[in-house]
Amino acid sequence: MHSKLKVLWIDAVSCNGCSHSFLNYPYLEDLFEKIEFIYHPILESEEFKITDFDILIVEGALKDNFLRFDFDLKQLIKVLFNKAKKVIALGTCAVYGGMFGEGLMFDKEKEGIFHKYKNKIINISGCPIHYDWLIYVLEMLSQNKNIILDEENRPVEIYSFTSHSGCNRNEYFEWKIDAKWGEKEGCLFYESGCQGPFTHSNCNRNLWNEINSKPRAGMPCFGCTEKTFPKVGLFETETFMGVPANVPLGATKRGYLTLAGIAKSLTNERLEKKLFRYKNEKNNFKN
Repeated sequence: MHSKLKVLWIDAVSCNGCSHSFLNYPYLEDLFEKIEFIYHPILESEEFKITDFDILIVEGALKDNFLRFDFDLKQLIKVLFNKAKKVIALGTCAVYGGMFGEGLMFDKEKEGIFHKYKNKIINISGCPIHYDWLIYVLEMLSQNKNIILDEENRPVEIYSFTSHSGCNRNEYFEWKIDAKWGEKEGCLFYESGCQGPFTHSNCNRNLWNEINSKPRAGMPCFGCTEKTFPKVGLFETETFMGVPANVPLGATKRGYLTLAGIAKSLTNERLEKKLFRYKNEKNNFKN
């Protein structure tokens, strides 16, 4: 029988959003049979002390002159970093710095203070992370399995997709049929600044609480897994003479604009009828 993986979870400069997302995982009891949290900021655990452990999880950003447990936060993370076998930077603040400070490997677009130790780090970006993303990493580590990472040390299993991939509004995107916030039908890219085509995540494949995602609920993707989050003009698609300034990841500008021009010049009667029925139902409901 394998011994439990010992995990020490530190909350840095954080809103604890990733902790709360993690606590929504419906099979926590099963996880606790494989993993022991020797310290967690919310779960019942021992008082914090520097001891032996396997995995360090850092939730939140780093900041100068910030105390945690009467230690300077950066110095504390350095001490714990050296003791850990692997370090998980949990959430966009821990990975890229977010809006609060700097991340472990990255300080927004620049390299962070722990970048030279990147072979020890697994980045799980998101604001907050989907609980399944952390569970996947912990399960793999508990079984001593190799996790394939991308160029920013994020698990390929999660971040090789875009949020746009699997979105139930994709057909509207292809035919350039737009929607505004809260509307059930139509694409949220042009009117509402959806960041799905530029965002690495499997949110629309692996639904939140197995039910929903932002676009399914009528809300544009925020791009919360990226180093640019939160970007200026969060709910706007930047355009130049009516043409998007940026095209979806993996697409060439010429190819995208050619297909977009063809789509705009044609009519998809099935989608138009579907949209017409939805707007009629919406108006009848209001009346």
